[in-house]
Amino acid sequence: MNISHIEHIGIAVKSIEESIPYYENVLGLKCYAVEEVKDQKVKTAFFMVGQTKIELLESTDPEGPIGKFIEKRGEGIHHIAFATDDVNAALAEADSKGVKLIDQQSRKGAEGLNIGFLHPKFTQGVLTEFCGK
Repeated sequence: MNISHIEHIGIAVKSIEESIPYYENVLGLKCYAVEEVKDQKVKTAFFMVGQTKIELLESTDPEGPIGKFIEKRGEGIHHIAFATDDVNAALAEADSKGVKLIDQQSRKGAEGLNIGFLHPKFTQGVLTEFCGK
């Protein structure tokens, strides 16, 4: 598994529109993209901090994963994503080491990246994502 850096930190929010001003006006970051990922039932907004992105996640469906997360836990950090050159190889390696996978194979995510998630019960409670081109 070749992890190069933290690609992004995903933060679940009730409203991207209401959340962007904090990141822009208080932290001085600039939102450079807002995108809807329909098959994941989510709207995203991105900010750069050095080499790492902050990804805000707003549910477009209360029954989607972010909607359920916010209902159960409230707003806050949802996941950490690690950049890798081969998402499927990283998933296979984690699986071979006994980590339960949410995704057996990569799928398309925001910004056109391939993504795959590991189950938080096997990652010390942190929802972990691999992502890459």
